[in-house]
Amino acid sequence: MTRRVHEVMTRNPVTVDRLTSLAEAARVMRDAAIGDVLVVDGGRLRGIVTDRDIVVRALAEERDPADTTVGAICSTEPVTIGPDEHVDRAVDVMRRHALRRLPVVDGDGGLVGIVTLGDLEVERDPGSPLSFIAAAEPEA
Repeated sequence: MTRRVHEVMTRNPVTVDRLTSLAEAARVMRDAAIGDVLVVDGGRLRGIVTDRDIVVRALAEERDPADTTVGAICSTEPVTIGPDEHVDRAVDVMRRHALRRLPVVDGDGGLVGIVTLGDLEVERDPGSPLSFIAAAEPEA
């Protein structure tokens, strides 16, 4: 039987408000040892910002990271999936949209988690070298 998204997702993903500066978002990513933050407004998912987005959409355009908000550069209307969907469906959605991260929202649109390539690798083959890397805690 196929597992459900809620069984493999990362719960309580790191979020920032859409008015958070890019500098603060970068610090949040650094401190949490992650490459993305989900952008919320009033508790609802509004977008996603990756470390690459900060470089390509802000720094390369000579925007000041202290004065530019995540809301100004985030990917809006992110593709999402429900927690009760099958993992195979999450894989298909990520493949079709070339995503590395897939926010998980409930029926009311509330953010409940995120599925990453690492989560899927651990699910697919828990003994593989990639799953060991994905599951490892970063060294300080």
